[in-house]
Amino acid sequence: MIKQNNTQMDASYTGKWHDNLWPPFTQITSAIAPQTIRHAKGALLFKEDGTTLIDAISSWWVTLHGHSDPYIAKAIYEQAQTLEQIIFADFTHPQAKLLAERLSQASGLQRVFFSDNGSTAVEVALKLAIQWWHNQGESRHQIIAFEGAYHGDTFGAMAVGERNLFNEPFNKLLFPVCRVPWPSTWWGDYEVENREKKALDHLETLLEVPTAAVIIEPLIQGAGGMKMVRPEFLQKVQQVVRQSNALLIADEVMVGFGRSGSLFASQRAEIFPDIMAFSKGLTGGFLPMGVTMASKKIFENFLGDDPKKTFWHGHSFTANPLGCAAANASLDLLEANPNSYLNFEHRHLPFLKDISKHPKVTKVRLTGTIAAFELKTDESNGYLNVAGKNIKAYALQHNVFIRPLGNVIYLLPPLCIEDSQLEHCYHVIKKSLDCF
Repeated sequence: MIKQNNTQMDASYTGKWHDNLWPPFTQITSAIAPQTIRHAKGALLFKEDGTTLIDAISSWWVTLHGHSDPYIAKAIYEQAQTLEQIIFADFTHPQAKLLAERLSQASGLQRVFFSDNGSTAVEVALKLAIQWWHNQGESRHQIIAFEGAYHGDTFGAMAVGERNLFNEPFNKLLFPVCRVPWPSTWWGDYEVENREKKALDHLETLLEVPTAAVIIEPLIQGAGGMKMVRPEFLQKVQQVVRQSNALLIADEVMVGFGRSGSLFASQRAEIFPDIMAFSKGLTGGFLPMGVTMASKKIFENFLGDDPKKTFWHGHSFTANPLGCAAANASLDLLEANPNSYLNFEHRHLPFLKDISKHPKVTKVRLTGTIAAFELKTDESNGYLNVAGKNIKAYALQHNVFIRPLGNVIYLLPPLCIEDSQLEHCYHVIKKSLDCF
């Protein structure tokens, strides 16, 4: 078992918190002041003192191809000299048209609604689903989500996410959501089929009530602990949802654009959602942008002479030309080198097999570019388990940046990471396990 150490390893940290900054997901009273990053290239972050860190989590899962990729940077630069912003309610532009065509062809969904980030992409998806039923004169308000889910931090996204300490102050303001167990699995898991059956039985029972939509994170729950399910389970979920006539929403904010070993996780799972939400890797991590894809069936129900059928939703930077240019450039790179994500699982595999033998490691899992396992500790599992903080501090001292989810350790590196860099990440993590 890992010996707990509540004193964080801060020897490599100097300085103090900036007087004007308020960081996300951080209790400044107890957290260590952040280090300054002057620049970044590829998989490397360059600190103010000149030392480097391997960015093993793609800077919160957004940096797809690597930092400062010259191809994407050039595309943004060239677009900025032509058109930097335009109101998308009255105008369109070439980059938006091209991106919409490419996303439609890749996803099989015909319509693209632009927003600003992953949370707003999910908000749009939920509003589309509810209003789609409303426009047909049918009152369906039940939303079904999965236990452990995370869909964002705006109110609708919080409502369908797991209720926990992050959203506790707002619980009374969140709309009710029905929940189904998430039968996550791992290497050597022999009980997964039983958990899947219980989850499906529960889903079928809930769907006896007319339901607007079921929302899932296909294959991997990200912030919920990198919890992975089998494609077979998602296929059965889809079958049950289709039988109930409810809509199926796929939140691919984290898992889209190669992260899951295919361009979209839904493709690898062989499911076909009515609505899909994208962000993070969409622009290669260069600029904030969200996209919600909807089928032709969904879109056509918002048409007509009645203004009440209109989808009254929008954002100031909808389809921002710079973001669209970055997204098109990122798609260029994915199309030019699909093996960068199709074969990434094989790069993780030998290192993950080795670390899986460690006595302090359990529940090892791997999907696409994402590898994860849990630490055996004396504490309860969850985000507040301090074991991950100790591993993170050790890794930082050895030039690797990770951000564990409690006692869940994971690697989600940019596609450009070199084999030697990936090996170093695993080496440091393995060494850290012997220090606590």
